Amino acid sequence: MRETRTLEFKETITNTFLKTVSAFSNYDGGIILFGVDDDGNVKGLSNIKQACLDIENKINDSISPQPNYTIEVQNNDQIIKLTVKSGFQKPYLYKSKAYKRNDTATIEVDTLEFSRLILDGKNIRFEELPCRDQDLSFEILHHKLKESIQIETFNQDTLKTLSLYNDINGYNNAAGLLADINYFPGIDIVRFGESINIIQKRITFENTSVLDVYEKALAVFRDYYQYEVIQGADRKKQEKIPEAAFREAIANALIHRAWDVEAQIRVSMFDDKIEVVSPGGLPPGITEEEYLSGKLSILRNRNLANVFYRLGFVEIFGTGIIRIKQLYEQNLISPVFDVSENTIKIVLPVLERNLNLTDDEKIIFKLLSKTVLKPISEIAPYVSFGKSKTTQLLKDMEQKGIVLIEGKGRGTKYIIK
Repeated sequence: MRETRTLEFKETITNTFLKTVSAFSNYDGGIILFGVDDDGNVKGLSNIKQACLDIENKINDSISPQPNYTIEVQNNDQIIKLTVKSGFQKPYLYKSKAYKRNDTATIEVDTLEFSRLILDGKNIRFEELPCRDQDLSFEILHHKLKESIQIETFNQDTLKTLSLYNDINGYNNAAGLLADINYFPGIDIVRFGESINIIQKRITFENTSVLDVYEKALAVFRDYYQYEVIQGADRKKQEKIPEAAFREAIANALIHRAWDVEAQIRVSMFDDKIEVVSPGGLPPGITEEEYLSGKLSILRNRNLANVFYRLGFVEIFGTGIIRIKQLYEQNLISPVFDVSENTIKIVLPVLERNLNLTDDEKIIFKLLSKTVLKPISEIAPYVSFGKSKTTQLLKDMEQKGIVLIEGKGRGTKYIIK
């Protein structure tokens, strides 16, 4: 047993646990076990009844507002289990400060995170706040609505229907994001050459409607990852990377990103892949597994997402990751989804379907494509044809120029070239 983001051990009862109560209440909840040392060993507590009263009194006297928690005695009256639930009246403060968990540590939140907790406690999203600029125009949005769903009349009632305007606060931040000119960041695109030291092109789309940013990013994509093949009298479009996958990645980045962060969505274009990095990790209430499997979708910017949906830029909410995976089902290399606390990265590889591989070689290729250098001991257990055949197949793939072999003897490792 070890400490995690939602589990902490306390060998004794000191005021330091109150910071963790604040953190659990402000975010996803968690458990504190008293009478357990940092290594997970049960040490026990003396006078368990008094210890429970001490914990309860410390919480009630020190955390504001009152958090939701339960106290249980476990392990033959040796340890106390304090379960703290995520609260609705955020921020929960200890000595006028709010805390969060950073892996297994409890730290004070910064100014940005504190403001988010305040909004969360009031059930208000950033996109619903009044936009600081109220002198806005929407020609791009009007044109897209007319083009996509044949809306001829465009006025403030249209914006009210889209939850972009109300008579009390005027335009909100979602409206600002869709306005022709705004102060929001956008997308920074870099096209690299043979290495990251060679930049062939860099272009930034910002301070304009996210609809315009979306379309311009697609135009750059088409320049590098689409081409035409002449077959007789016909021209046939070929894709190095599925445009539908890139559309989903960009739409997801715009819809789900944290817009209160002054950072661009970063798109890195290489010969063999595209990386899309979006500021802001997953919103509270959804796990990485739920996000990647499509079991649950929580919209950070639902008003903006609603406009993208009406315009046909996205299909059904929460299916973007699944659709990207489906587009690569027949490909030798799968897309990669990397979720961290502050970013979400999607890697779209170039389509590789004709490498002249045997069926057995394709199995090894897919295994190696998901990781970096691997020794034979980490490859053989995942294939059905044994270590000797696996080694021979890797040598054959080296001869084809597909696999790179590094090291010798037991230090030999393999990687896609």
